[in-house]
Amino acid sequence: MVRGLTAGLAGVCAGLGQPGPTEQLRIGESELEVTFGGGQFDLSRPQVLDWVNQSANAVARYFGRFPVPKARLTILSREGRQGVSGGRTWGDHGAHTRISIGEHTTVMGLKRDWVLTHEFVHYSFPDMPERHHWIEEGMATYVEPIARAGVGTLDPAVAWFEMVRDMPQGQPKSGDEGLDNTHTWGRTYWGGAIFCLLADVAIRKNTKNTKGLREALRGILAAGGNIEVEWPLERALEAGDKAVGGTALMSLYARMGGKAEAVDLPSLWKELGIDRQGDAAIFDDRAPLAAIRKAILS
Repeated sequence: MVRGLTAGLAGVCAGLGQPGPTEQLRIGESELEVTFGGGQFDLSRPQVLDWVNQSANAVARYFGRFPVPKARLTILSREGRQGVSGGRTWGDHGAHTRISIGEHTTVMGLKRDWVLTHEFVHYSFPDMPERHHWIEEGMATYVEPIARAGVGTLDPAVAWFEMVRDMPQGQPKSGDEGLDNTHTWGRTYWGGAIFCLLADVAIRKNTKNTKGLREALRGILAAGGNIEVEWPLERALEAGDKAVGGTALMSLYARMGGKAEAVDLPSLWKELGIDRQGDAAIFDDRAPLAAIRKAILS
């Protein structure tokens, strides 16, 4: 978990107008080096670092630790803008993320942000060949709201509502040739997220809800599979299956990797006890998989 900022941070001036010294955050046994790239911000540096803290904390809680022993984060300013954008993450030469914050971004804007958590989740999975980019983005898309809900920065009802709303974008369309061979935005991000949801449910069914995708991903990480290494996808999935017992990940990949498979999402939501009403999600705790729904966001 994030332990706090280095000494002397409280004395930093309120504005970020001039490039300042690199700040060091301690995340459990890991170090996160944060560099501000200059430019004007309405926020103070401590306010921005608190957002970094929260994002890193969410990822550390989900995976049991921060995924890499050392990482670098570069924060850039976008003049005249609001909000967080432009997140990019690399693993070569060490884990490194670059992200932009609008000059007029507010504390509430950072509190609502999902981008940095998404980028930090990428640290937890091996670097994949281009054809398997869907598992990297799909996993980060799926894990991010769960991680944020786990530390209280996202309401679970909002997390499920957004999944119910957005996950249909990952369904295959005419001409689809499976996740490995169809590289559209929807299939890469939300098709990969569907894969992760199905894997989570399958693992929890197989283990009587004692383990889920979280434990499989922790197993991959424990085997050395983070963003700084290049692995074949099969090696990662097999490590995940070994961690939870069974073959849920490899079986699902055999079904969805090379050919299109539409998923009956409405039926799955009903089994999980999730109903979308307007701009909100409501839950039915009598649904057959209600316990699994609760465990996923626990």
